[in-house]
Amino acid sequence: MPGRLGAHMSIAGGVSKAFDRGEQVGCEAMQIFTKNQNQWRAKPLEPEEVERFYRRQRETGIGPVVAHDAYLINLASPDDALWEKSLKAFIDELERAEALGLLGVVMHPGSHTGAGEEVGLDRIARALDRAHAATQGFRVLTILEITAGQGTNLGYTFEQLAAIRQAVDDPARVGVCFDTAHALAAGYEFRTPDTYAAMWEHFDEVLGLDLIKCFHLNDSKRDLGSRVDRHTHIGQGYVGLEAFRLLINDPRFDGLPMLLETPKGPDMKEDIENLRVLRSLIES
Repeated sequence: MPGRLGAHMSIAGGVSKAFDRGEQVGCEAMQIFTKNQNQWRAKPLEPEEVERFYRRQRETGIGPVVAHDAYLINLASPDDALWEKSLKAFIDELERAEALGLLGVVMHPGSHTGAGEEVGLDRIARALDRAHAATQGFRVLTILEITAGQGTNLGYTFEQLAAIRQAVDDPARVGVCFDTAHALAAGYEFRTPDTYAAMWEHFDEVLGLDLIKCFHLNDSKRDLGSRVDRHTHIGQGYVGLEAFRLLINDPRFDGLPMLLETPKGPDMKEDIENLRVLRSLIES
């Protein structure tokens, strides 16, 4: 079977409400924020709401579910105060995801803001060591997302993701999220059968295919190597339908969550349409 298709869903009204929305658009898997993504602090999850979350997951069968961490977090920051604040917030993200039984927390590795890539990569690894030490015994994974490499953002090459993972004390807790729009913008060509095969061969050499834990399926408003992160609807950007067809039908990724992060309005009709387009590419 292909990957489990789904989308990022709002948690307005409580984390369990994401399942209502996921069911509405036809999600098989799902991504959520476990709190307001634009705030540092959040009230702890209520035990009743955690119970509702588990119940709704059983009722809908939607899973795996992954979290995405808050956009404010920057574990590569050279500013010690911001780094400590980010670390504390990331530990909270892991704790919330563990309480909800999620597969992992997807995170953008961070931005070195001028301190240099090597310094930034080391800061990320040290932060993850502290976060993992504070959450010993947790099953939830830290999932490094490939980025477009905009500005001073890190994690835009397979080698950088591998460097972070190799530098942490407990690499078994670290996986990878492949975002189609980010990878194209970062300079990875995978839009023909030949380039698709070559890219994954390279990924396997550098990281290992078993480290892929989830996908973000986004088309890109900008072309190959633009280093600009702009998502658009499936088949309406530079990634194109052929690349999604190759990915969705790749048996190596059977059962993994493949999640939309494309623009949408309150009625979520765009998610319904994007999922329809993706499903139309599945070959029997």
